[in-house]
Amino acid sequence: MPVVDVHTHMYPPVYMDLLRARDKVPYVKSFPDDPAAGDRLVILPAEDTTSTSRGRPIGAEYYDVKEKLAFMDRHHIDVSVISLANPWLDWLPSDEAAETARKVNDDVERMCAEHEGRLFGFGTLPLSAPAEQVVEEIDRLSKLPHHRGIVMGTSGLGSGLDDPALDTIYAALEKHGQLVFLHPHYGLPTSVYGDRASDYGHVLPLALGFPLETTIAVARMLLSGVWDRFPKLNVLIAHSGGTLPFLAGRIESCIAHDAHLKKEGKLGKRRDVWDVLKNNIYLDAVIYADVGLKAAIDASGADRLMFGTDHPFFPPLEEDEGEWLSVKLNSQAVRSTFGDDPKNAAAIMGGNAMRVLRLSS
Repeated sequence: MPVVDVHTHMYPPVYMDLLRARDKVPYVKSFPDDPAAGDRLVILPAEDTTSTSRGRPIGAEYYDVKEKLAFMDRHHIDVSVISLANPWLDWLPSDEAAETARKVNDDVERMCAEHEGRLFGFGTLPLSAPAEQVVEEIDRLSKLPHHRGIVMGTSGLGSGLDDPALDTIYAALEKHGQLVFLHPHYGLPTSVYGDRASDYGHVLPLALGFPLETTIAVARMLLSGVWDRFPKLNVLIAHSGGTLPFLAGRIESCIAHDAHLKKEGKLGKRRDVWDVLKNNIYLDAVIYADVGLKAAIDASGADRLMFGTDHPFFPPLEEDEGEWLSVKLNSQAVRSTFGDDPKNAAAIMGGNAMRVLRLSS
């Protein structure tokens, strides 16, 4: 069974040109007076205003397809489903978004075609454009031979994934059977981490902010009835669903005990969290330990989990490290969970993705 990476990012050349031409978030910052500093990627507002103002190092592994393939070979990954990393195209002016999305998606399609069988893609939507232009790009993506869905952040059109204005978009995605890869970006307000948060690097926003951002976004989708209106809309949630598998029972209990929802008549016929988890939600296996992976499996089922690496983020801190610790931890979690069940382990490492995303040529 092939190994498939469903959570792996690239900033294609067209997108890199956009970032290099900017001087505000998001942008790539260079230091002509200090060449040793290299280029730095600044994609979060906090990276532009705090002690991490120089962003994070960005090398060829972020945008060079040869580096992606070399990483895959080093870690015995047969197929990667690449997606544009955050912040996608959310920041673009409305009149530029649709054309830019086409260029970015075509760049990804080109790379996939040039490496047939090894690369597939999740497309990027021009969510700041008028709805009809977003739908047009969904229609177009459904015809591109190497695209298997779209990647989307938690802000949607800017007001969250429970925004009724997204219904037109959800309808088009459901119509074409386009899987939504849901990925966090904005995190939580920096104030929640306390006065000394900057002393701890990126740990608090990445380890806690991203998963909670994801969980809140999905809970809002559930509460607003997205899956009641679009029962065939399928979503792959990054980082094993944030904290959703662990908190699903609490979410459901809080709904059942909410007097406001009862008064509004919203406790009647509705799909509960468990139903959606097992029928509409897929989870990646980017969780780094078997405890979290087991919770994800219990919530959605082993047939709905898919291996991922989050490359090129979380690189080794030492240059001479061959295997990336982030990859090792995720693959070890699968082996540890299914030590006596190689069939399910193989399914998570690649079989499920081959089936769900139709990756066989």
